[in-house]
Amino acid sequence: MLDTLANAVGLVAQEAAIPPTAGAALAVGLAALGAGIAERSIGAAAMGAIAEDQDLFGIGLILTVIPETLVILALVTIFVV
Repeated sequence: MLDTLANAVGLVAQEAAIPPTAGAALAVGLAALGAGIAERSIGAAAMGAIAEDQDLFGIGLILTVIPETLVILALVTIFVV
């Protein structure tokens, strides 16, 4: 089933003249979207924790930045490939 789907996607890509960089752009865009959704909830929770105890600022900052590393990893992967 997956082979059939992969063949169908390949045929559509060939007929529509989609450049090979479109897949890379889609991958980075989806990684950025996922990181943004994750940062939204983590940031809200971190701000609530910091409002209760200001000593948690460093931990909240680190936890907020972690999802962004996924986008950086996606960009590095695109440049390597």
